[in-house]
Amino acid sequence: MTIPILILAAGASNRMNGRDKLLMDVDGRTLLRHVVHRAVATGGPVLVTLPDGDIKRRDALSGLDVRIIPVMNADQGMAASMRAGLEIIPTKNAGVLVALADMPDVSTEDYTCLINAFQADPYANIHRAASTDGTAGNPVLLPMWALNDPEIFQGDAGARHLLRQHADRVRLVPLPDNHAITDLDTSEDWAAWRARP
Repeated sequence: MTIPILILAAGASNRMNGRDKLLMDVDGRTLLRHVVHRAVATGGPVLVTLPDGDIKRRDALSGLDVRIIPVMNADQGMAASMRAGLEIIPTKNAGVLVALADMPDVSTEDYTCLINAFQADPYANIHRAASTDGTAGNPVLLPMWALNDPEIFQGDAGARHLLRQHADRVRLVPLPDNHAITDLDTSEDWAAWRARP
């Protein structure tokens, strides 16, 4: 069964004092390319939402085997990206793995781990990445049945409403260390992340 990876990368980097966090350097490439490259390495289909007309982010993905989805109303928050991405994913798919573009530690193996856990689940539960201490984070693998709830497409909360509504069907999948909870939203986040051993 094919599980596409949908990477939400249409945010405005509002907490970065005018800098685009997705174009900042991670090991010689942009954060956006770093994250998307790891998803592409799973061998499955990868879709990336970008603000409509954002040439710099589009150029950062040059040469990668991805489908870029322009988001016309990216200023409406994460839900706009979810709507744009899910509109083009065939309903015949069993689910979709929703990932965030500002999480540098999520690895190819982490994506594969979530997909494998979902595929081994005969009841098609929601599978959510967690840190080794059990703190819930991202990515989240959503079964197609879960995407019928219109409230997940409101505002900037992404799938939080859905995860609350179906808490009894959420299965945590531990990833190494803090892969599932490390995101780079602010300059302070970047400084702390770069200062790690």
